[in-house]
Amino acid sequence: MKKILIIGAVGQIGSELTMTLRNVYGNENVIASTRKTLPSDKVKESGPFEFFDTTNREDLYNVCKKYGVDCIVNMAAILSAVGEQNPMLAWDVNMNGLINVLEVAREMQMKQVLVPSSIAVFGPGTPLDKAPQETVLKPTTMYGVTKVAGELLADYYVRKYNLDVRGLRYPGIISNETLPGGGTTDYAVAIYFEAVKHGKYTCFVKEDTRLPMMYMPDCLKATVDLMQADFSKLKHHSDFNVGAMSFSVAEMADSIRKYMPNFQIEYKPDFRQAIADSWPDSVDDTAARNEWGWKPSFNLDAMTQDMLKVIGEKHKLGLI
Repeated sequence: MKKILIIGAVGQIGSELTMTLRNVYGNENVIASTRKTLPSDKVKESGPFEFFDTTNREDLYNVCKKYGVDCIVNMAAILSAVGEQNPMLAWDVNMNGLINVLEVAREMQMKQVLVPSSIAVFGPGTPLDKAPQETVLKPTTMYGVTKVAGELLADYYVRKYNLDVRGLRYPGIISNETLPGGGTTDYAVAIYFEAVKHGKYTCFVKEDTRLPMMYMPDCLKATVDLMQADFSKLKHHSDFNVGAMSFSVAEMADSIRKYMPNFQIEYKPDFRQAIADSWPDSVDDTAARNEWGWKPSFNLDAMTQDMLKVIGEKHKLGLI
């Protein structure tokens, strides 16, 4: 790959993935983009940056043509909680944006498209413990519906047009860089920021809520590893389960108390509880491990220690 376009480069994953890919492929070879949200200075100043709406196919094509893009990483999405408040917006961005990406990539004969999916594809009927790679997919959110449709559409382009499209089902992603962005698993990020800033947190899901989670360094590693995997060795393409750890909110709180003994938490579940309850406790990622060597590095306590250290340093500097 020579030129990579990241769509949605100011989101939780996109902002850090932009910098990671610039370190791997060179600053000028990774074009970051967003619809309207202002990027951080380091994203904007370290390489090319464009403002455009991925639902506008002409604008997408023109940016790809301008830079000679041969790989698109489509991180643009309306997430689960926000998507339930505006389902048609979620459909427009998540589906119409995706079809534009796939069509432009096909027309320009690009080398690769990465289309992330999510554990939101799961729903009633999916085994809660170690959700299989191949299983019932009946999501209860518009976000989940678009992700299932997106997986099927991406695989269609692999079969129909021999386009290299690949993707992974992200679990909840926990980052010390970017604040939550409207997802159901946002509590797993907010709890650390609130612990450092206020010593307490009010959680919008119950204490025994358990979901698959992943620390951002592992998320970035999984994404880059899949991008660099030998396409001919992949039996799956757009729907890889990737796991790292699974824990309840109460276990997160206990982990935080190992380093902040006075941390307090209370629980006030809201509409997001039903969404969380529709997702599995953990996933079976055997396919990812066998087909492209996936292996996570962080467990809960290692992540907690690093999160509190980094956020604490930022708080002292007045950055958060």
